[in-house]
Amino acid sequence: MQCRENCGACCIAPSITSLNKPAGERCKHLDQQNRCKIFGKDQRPKACADFAPEEEFCGQSREEALQILTLLESSTH
Repeated sequence: MQCRENCGACCIAPSITSLNKPAGERCKHLDQQNRCKIFGKDQRPKACADFAPEEEFCGQSREEALQILTLLESSTH
């Protein structure tokens, strides 16, 4: 599966400890089109680099992806 255009759910729903980013807040590295500005760069956290889009996590829409990833985040804390 390819990343969905203008989604960014994986950069909003989960917490990203290495960036001090709380769950549910936009990552400071998301641009206006919800694309990662540090994608492919050394400063990109390993947790981000290890995430691969899959229908199980991304669903059928951006809204569904946010719901799924938010639920997963809350169930791991």
